Amino acid sequence: MRSDQTMIKSTTILALISPEQRCAVMACDGQATMDTMVIKRNTRKVYRLYDDHVLVGFAGATADCLALLDRLEGKLKKHNGQLRRAAVDMTKEWRTDRILRQLEAIVVAVSEEALLMISGSGDVLEPDEGIVGIGSGGAYALAAGRALLAETDLPLETIARKSLEIAGSIDIYTNQEIVLERITW
Repeated sequence: MRSDQTMIKSTTILALISPEQRCAVMACDGQATMDTMVIKRNTRKVYRLYDDHVLVGFAGATADCLALLDRLEGKLKKHNGQLRRAAVDMTKEWRTDRILRQLEAIVVAVSEEALLMISGSGDVLEPDEGIVGIGSGGAYALAAGRALLAETDLPLETIARKSLEIAGSIDIYTNQEIVLERITW
């Protein structure tokens, strides 16, 4: 059995949701690598779906991730923007379809409804603390983000940016070219 989290050797995505602040933030680094070589420094890995109501980020093979984003967009339309239903529906298809099953990626999606980590292993996980990090620098960004959330009153955007900067100073596959997106409701 594969473990999607250990397959992803590059990138960092961090997502945070705050029902109290009525917003969510997702940030990513911009580095794209192939093996040990940096190919691009300012790659976009965070997208807006469903009329800008859902933020989605990915770690994994770019073509695989983009194919999954298209699927998720279709599921969101089918389920009238209900992120949990769309994610479960997409994950069922991802696990059972012979071709989709080969895709190597992890997707994070956030809307007013939920913050979810979605994998090809069949996982649709909603973190308890409203923060999730994926990719090779994900654990570093997650740890920094949790500490900043617990010990400061900084805005989510600042927490996300600082967390990615910390991850980028530790993880060789994460750079300082940060893309940050925010949605409010």
